[in-house]
Amino acid sequence: MSKTYRWAIVGLGNIAHSFVKYFNQPDGEIYAVCSRSQKKASAFAAEHNIPKAYGNLADLLADEQVDIVYVATPHNYHIDTILPALRAGKHVLSEKAITMSSNQLAIAKEVAASNHLILAEAMTLYHMPLYEKLHDFAAERHLGDLKMIQASFGSFKEPDPTNRFFNPDLAGGALLDIGVYALAFVEEFLTATPYITGTTMHRFSSGVDESSTITLRNANDELATIALTFRAKMPKRGIVAYENGYFTVDTYPRADSATFTDNAGHAETITAGDSTNAMNYEIADMQKMVAGKLHNTSLAKTTDVMDVMTAARAQWDYRYPFEN
Repeated sequence: MSKTYRWAIVGLGNIAHSFVKYFNQPDGEIYAVCSRSQKKASAFAAEHNIPKAYGNLADLLADEQVDIVYVATPHNYHIDTILPALRAGKHVLSEKAITMSSNQLAIAKEVAASNHLILAEAMTLYHMPLYEKLHDFAAERHLGDLKMIQASFGSFKEPDPTNRFFNPDLAGGALLDIGVYALAFVEEFLTATPYITGTTMHRFSSGVDESSTITLRNANDELATIALTFRAKMPKRGIVAYENGYFTVDTYPRADSATFTDNAGHAETITAGDSTNAMNYEIADMQKMVAGKLHNTSLAKTTDVMDVMTAARAQWDYRYPFEN
């Protein structure tokens, strides 16, 4: 008889409602929720028929029934849940960006390893079936060496310095909010660790990164360019170019289809999975990792992405107020 994994959600904003909506695991259940407000936690639990509701993190983590903690707080608060949860013996799946910096992530990884626990980022892209199919396609069709990747993500946000997107006290800015997706797409295909060859950033009036570009290279001479902005709409489009053709992937964070175009210009569509089931794929993979049925390969990708974001901010000489 297989174990039923009991999940707890910390942070009860919009993403938590989506998590509950799409959660569908025969060997898993959402057992508890936690908010800084007992009233909010109780209301959320009642709305979604969840057994336990906690008004503080310590009480939740003292509950021995909890196996996995899903961290859905704003990203500047992730580490404040991740470390206590790991130290309490809970596996952790954290929303992105998983931490604020490489240093924070290194500490979290050390605590997870020393306690023999799974730590992973809820990056849907790493769990969408399409990407495994694209890797297989590239091998079977002998596409040759990877040469170039492009990833863009533009989202128009109302230019209000008080909302979270532009508020430095809430770790606003495009890099940690949408850049994490573009970098994850690039990381999914690169065959060696990337490093920055150039980057530039334009600041919003509040000081956060409004727009930026990053160029990357690795030891295998694979190149990548990333373009991000919070002040204009751009497609979430990724292009992965091999010697013998290229993939175009639209809406890449949760993609279930891509187009392959060969060097003669012939195009074909590749499909796998279902974009509406994106959160459930990452939930299923997390349970497999906890059960020892799946190797936690995504954490290395998460680490590379965090290293690039940390290095980019260093080159921009940009720190959040609470980091100083």
